Order: sequence, then C-alpha cells, then structure tokens
Amino acid sequence: MGCNSCSSNGLPKGCRNNGSCGVNGCDKLTVFDWLSDMELPAGHAPFECVEVRFKNGRKEFYRNVNNIPLQMGDSVAVEGSPGHDIGSVSLTGELVRFQMKKKGVKPNGEDIRKLYRKANQKDIDTWQQAREREHETMLRTREIAQNLNLVMKVSDVEYQGDNSKATFFYTADDRVDFRELIKILASEFRIRIEMRQIGTRQEAGRVGGIGSCGRELCCTTWLTDFRSVNTAAARYQQLSLNPQKLAGQCGKLKCCLNYELDSYLEALKDFPDTGINLQTKKGEASFQKMDIFKRKLWYAYIENGVDWVALDLDKVREIIQKNKQGQKPDSLEEMVELVVSDVPKYDNVVGQDSLSRFDHKNKKRRKKRNTKNRKGRKPGNAPQK
Repeated sequence: MGCNSCSSNGLPKGCRNNGSCGVNGCDKLTVFDWLSDMELPAGHAPFECVEVRFKNGRKEFYRNVNNIPLQMGDSVAVEGSPGHDIGSVSLTGELVRFQMKKKGVKPNGEDIRKLYRKANQKDIDTWQQAREREHETMLRTREIAQNLNLVMKVSDVEYQGDNSKATFFYTADDRVDFRELIKILASEFRIRIEMRQIGTRQEAGRVGGIGSCGRELCCTTWLTDFRSVNTAAARYQQLSLNPQKLAGQCGKLKCCLNYELDSYLEALKDFPDTGINLQTKKGEASFQKMDIFKRKLWYAYIENGVDWVALDLDKVREIIQKNKQGQKPDSLEEMVELVVSDVPKYDNVVGQDSLSRFDHKNKKRRKKRNTKNRKGRKPGNAPQK
C-alpha cells in the first residue's frame, strides 16, 4: 500500500496512479461496482448522488448538481465546511442508493453537500501540499499536548483539500479540556482547527497495520461496522482466555472472534451440558474438553484425572440416557469404537534409509580401480620394493 488514499508515502507498485484508479487494491475500503456495465432502462435518469472517498477510507455522499459525467477514481472538488475538499469518487450509480439506504442517509436530505467539479491541476497541487504537512503537524501537536499535560493521544491529522482547515483525531479515556491547545495550534499553523474524538477501534482502522494472522487489519481494508465482542465468543470456540492472544492492536478483543461464532453456536446445539458427569460401574467421570467439529468429547474419572477417554458425541448421549434410566455401563473404555486401519507395509527396496549407503558405492569404485591397475601392468614391470 502506497498512495494518498491510504495515508502512506510513495507510489503503488502496480498501477502507479496514486490511488485514484479505483480498480486495484491499493485503497482502503475499496468497492466493486458490479452494475457498471449495465445500462439504465429507457426514461430513467442516473442517480444524482455519488460516494467520495477521502483519507483513510473516510467516505461521504455528495450530490452531483451539475450532472458531471463521473467514473470511479476521478478526483473531484466537493463542498467543505468551509471551503472545498478534494477526494476521489469511489462509487457511482444505483449502488450509491443502496449504500445510502444501508447507512440511513436520505437522498433528498438537505444535509447532503454539493459536488462542484472535477479537480484541476491547481486543486491537486494544493491538496498535495496540504497532505505533506500532516505528519509534521501531528508530531508537533503531540509535543504541545504533552507540554500542556493533556491526557490524550493524537493519532492522525487530516487537512482539507484547500489547505485551510485540519481535523485532529485523538483518543482519550476521560474528557479533555483542549481549549488552550486549539489556541496554540491556530496561531502556529494559521488554519481552522477541528478536534474529533475517536475510539481505539477507529484509531486502529485509521492507522492500519498487520494482524496476528499475517494479513492487513480488517478494520483498515473492508470492515466498516464495529460490533461488540465479549469473552463469551472465545468460550464458545474453546479458546484459552489469554488477553495477549485474544486482543488486537487496538487493545480490544479481536473482531474476527465474531466471524465463525454462528457456526459454533449451531454446532453446539447437539452437545449435552458439560456439567453432567457420566456414571459408570468403574466410577464417575467428568468432562475435560471437546472438539466441536469432530464431535468428540474427552472425559476422565474423578479418582484418576490423568487418563482421558475420547468418546463420540453419540456415545456420550447414549450414556447420559442410560444414566437417566438408572443404568450404568461397565466403563468408558468399552464405549470407545476401535477403528482398525490398514497400515501399508514399507519395504526398503533400494536402501534409501541406510546412512552408509554411499560408503558401499565408494568401496566398489575402489575395487574397480584396483583391478584395472593390476590388469594394465606388464609382468616385467613389477614394482620395486
């Protein structure tokens, strides 16, 4: 990732279009317009609103009042507060209507701002100058906040396209009085200041990074809604409650714990209560662990908790049903199904498992060389002692 839309420096190695092509994966929260090749029915005008993407995947809807022909990836100048901002078109057409309905935005609402024009070279140059100031501004703001003893962390700075306003994103546990900070920033940078508090999950999505799975963070690439994650999701999936393994870069529980939770809950419906002990003539056995998708449960006798016995789910339910009827099997071992598999016999055909197999070849070569030397000698040329 290396483009202006993903807050990183440099050019992307693929398209080298500074993240404005709209068809590759160098942007955050990219979308695919699967209706782009379909024509509208006769008499239907194209949808007037478009979706525009800004830095770090921030997206907003704007009304194309001048009916400018736009495509995904076009750099456009849109209405700001105040002034204008520069962004790239991420979606057009009927899919924008679906996105607005999904996010609860009314197409006829008065709060939707206008799209002015396609960005010219002067707009892009001013935008580039503003983007180059962001990192330096963020570092300087952290120094000022530290000198003022403010318990806050400035995680990102986003300049408006006309270089007249900057939005400072920060995280804090408690309420922060940053009135003095705003005065210092406004006098030093000569811009309009807007402070916006975000959560730790939103901060991780803006900053980005690599997760423990080796891939880029979900909140950076495609995840838009942050659902609550609790430790019950880890218990249902038989995961150890280790905060270091279950927490993501934001310090909260990983969002991916909710991805397969429904599959686990559906599979757990067939499993009995793990608090029920199995009664046998050999002794009482308690639950130890389970493998949900292999449908196996491990039990151990209370008197001897070292030796575990693996039972199929059907066998466990059968034992519980017998216990309810007052019956007890002899032991858990007799309920285990023995599966005899045909193990293929291994024959050492060419001696590939011998560590000294190369030594024998060298001996044969030496013998051949000695016989050749003996045959090549003449009887009168015997070696002198």
